Amino acid sequence: MTQKLQEKKWMSPEEYLAFEKNSKIKHEFFDGEMFAMTGASLNHNRISRNIERELGVLLKGSSCENLSSDMRVKIQAKEQYTYPDIVIACDDILLEEINGVETLLNPVVIFEILSDSTEAYDRGKKFSCYRLISSLQEYILVSQNHCQVERFVRGDDSWRYFSYEEMKQTVRIDSVDAELLLSDIYYRVGFGVAGRSI
Repeated sequence: MTQKLQEKKWMSPEEYLAFEKNSKIKHEFFDGEMFAMTGASLNHNRISRNIERELGVLLKGSSCENLSSDMRVKIQAKEQYTYPDIVIACDDILLEEINGVETLLNPVVIFEILSDSTEAYDRGKKFSCYRLISSLQEYILVSQNHCQVERFVRGDDSWRYFSYEEMKQTVRIDSVDAELLLSDIYYRVGFGVAGRSI
């Protein structure tokens, strides 16, 4: 989840990375501006944990690995830096390293967990930028408010769309030869029910 910093100041990518290296919170970078990453909901955290756990098992021993939301990704064509919720990279991982700050350049699969504040951005401008990453083969959106996983797959001339809306369904991730059950993705996730608080 991102929140635009109130004080506008145009920055170069190098200035952003220098700032980010010592920042206590994460920021995304787009068009010369930084956007602070805000805290995520209980459902968001559970979904992220579930996907990471399942992928960790499924990809073990393969040439691919899943990386958490701490792995920054660069969209080179836009000089844009983002923090996807989950990313999968394969084979030789390419990193940009500037003054000790590492950024992934060749993701194969990107997951974003939708929230009310970021859904339009994740579906729109962010996806249009992600499509500029030549290595990216699949983009997967996961709702935290109801049972729905949407998968976009790169084709020769366009992106194909698939939607999964039942717990018994399986999301096939062709580019990494893996399958995720929606019931595993949504393990312990309650829709319309907040976590118990004291």
